[in-house]
Amino acid sequence: MARPYWSGRIQISLVSFGVQLYVATEAKSQISFNQISRSTGERVRHQKVLQSAIESSSDGATAAPAVQKDEIVKGYEYKKGEYVIVENSELENLRVPSKHTVDVTQFVSLSELNPEYVEKPYFLVPEADSTEAFAVVRRALQKTGKAAIGTIAFSGREHVFAISAAGDGDRGGMMGYTLRYSSELRNQSDYFRDIKQVEINEESLELAESLIAKRSAKLDLSKFQDGYELAVKELVAAKVNHLPVPKDDELQPARGNVVNLMDALRKSIGGPETTTVGRSSKKPVASATSEPKKGIGLVKPSSKATAKRKSA
Repeated sequence: MARPYWSGRIQISLVSFGVQLYVATEAKSQISFNQISRSTGERVRHQKVLQSAIESSSDGATAAPAVQKDEIVKGYEYKKGEYVIVENSELENLRVPSKHTVDVTQFVSLSELNPEYVEKPYFLVPEADSTEAFAVVRRALQKTGKAAIGTIAFSGREHVFAISAAGDGDRGGMMGYTLRYSSELRNQSDYFRDIKQVEINEESLELAESLIAKRSAKLDLSKFQDGYELAVKELVAAKVNHLPVPKDDELQPARGNVVNLMDALRKSIGGPETTTVGRSSKKPVASATSEPKKGIGLVKPSSKATAKRKSA
């Protein structure tokens, strides 16, 4: 097992128990790029040099020697061009209680943990002498459907931290999630306010709900893979073997006729095309060749098969 990312205690009122925190995710992508010179094909090396050396150079080039790693320290700009040096040892000794203890201040329903605020997941396991308290709190969170909220400090900042039960029955541990501060999420009204309001047809809504029900299934992320990584590998293989480079337009869906929303929904769930809009309405709906009602048009795929990407 990997080394814990953070070790400390969970404090809930007078109850305290030790835990170890492990990063729950890992990078699986096998794609990485290096910066090279187009003319020579050689790797480009980056050097850290003094800003003043660049500014004083007449041609913008830097002839100054690179600054050695052990000479580089952290500097906080407290006013324009003026810095105060902050040593690593000073940061390690900052008086931040959440560096060592997650003080739980409240509990919330799991449904309140909106996805847009969840940042990164972690595994929580108990210290050897804290298994009983850990198990009791875990089961209580599990039975109540709640998450504990507190703060935790690591990686140079203090995070809002949510803790929930993980696993089934008596077997399992707990999950921790760092949450974004509300100020870090952009105001959604700045993006949604210009969306035009439309009247929703009840039958269209029922058809959409039926489509959702038909396509609903238990989420299995193992069925998904990184299509971008596969495409990059295909590109690289084509270039190495001097084959035609695959292009995005080969997979672009062909733009066909615009069809009526109701018909598109019915076809999606396997039903016959509609002839009326709404249960009580007798108005004919737009056909595939007539002008569709503005705002409800969908694109009908072309009957011509989409060209397959050339294999590398």
